[in-house]
Amino acid sequence: MRLGLVLLIAVTGCSGAVTNAVAPGKLASLPALPPPVHDPATLARQLASIQPGWPAPRFPVAPQPRGIDCRKLKCVALTFDDGPGDETGVVLDRLAEHGAKATFYVVGRMVSEKTAGLLQRMVTEGHELGNHSWDHPALPSLSEAGLKEQLVRTQLAVGRYTGVRMRTMRPPYGATSPGVAAMTRRYGMAQILWGLDTMDWRDRNADLVAKRCLKAKPGDVILMHDIHASTVQAVPKLLDLLDAKGFTYVTVTELFGETTPGKEYFHMRKERPT
Repeated sequence: MRLGLVLLIAVTGCSGAVTNAVAPGKLASLPALPPPVHDPATLARQLASIQPGWPAPRFPVAPQPRGIDCRKLKCVALTFDDGPGDETGVVLDRLAEHGAKATFYVVGRMVSEKTAGLLQRMVTEGHELGNHSWDHPALPSLSEAGLKEQLVRTQLAVGRYTGVRMRTMRPPYGATSPGVAAMTRRYGMAQILWGLDTMDWRDRNADLVAKRCLKAKPGDVILMHDIHASTVQAVPKLLDLLDAKGFTYVTVTELFGETTPGKEYFHMRKERPT
């Protein structure tokens, strides 16, 4: 008797499941499902939550180009040399607070596992990386082989951690020559100098460095160094001053557009041919 009751319940349960199913002919009358969500950030969070073991991508992903027209806006290119340094992360924080983009001319020997995260953050946040030699010699004094090593070794070091092939370089001390121009042309890099030197390398005074930025004109490339604590302290001050004058902060490539390898650039409307 008990066995029969169990069988009856089992059959009734199965029968109910079949009864609740939708007949194939009635599918067309069901309400349409909402469209799938394609927002990349939301999708990435969802995937991370269900697949926490997935490996991170090998290289950082840069944001899409901003399409800024510096012929219509008051653009300046903030550039930082000789890093990444101990406080470069603070510079990135201050730039992020102002929505400012910059170009970092990195020294190859400063690139390592320790600083890789900073370089990757620069790429992810839309900043530009440039070649500033391996260990900061005066490039015109080098042999052809020595000059090649300075540039190529730095390209390889940055590419190893970021996947970026740098398209511009800055000769240390601004010292260039026909030989430097020829080598940068060979490796597809334009030479970026500057229109405004904040002299932060000489005067370690944050207020003075910030005040000098008031001399900036639309189209200028501004020279600074993120290895000096005084410069790091000057960044929020100079951004406030330039904000008040209505400047837009762009990368070197955003300022100049497509550049010619080997040629020297220092201002959007002025360039020196090699």
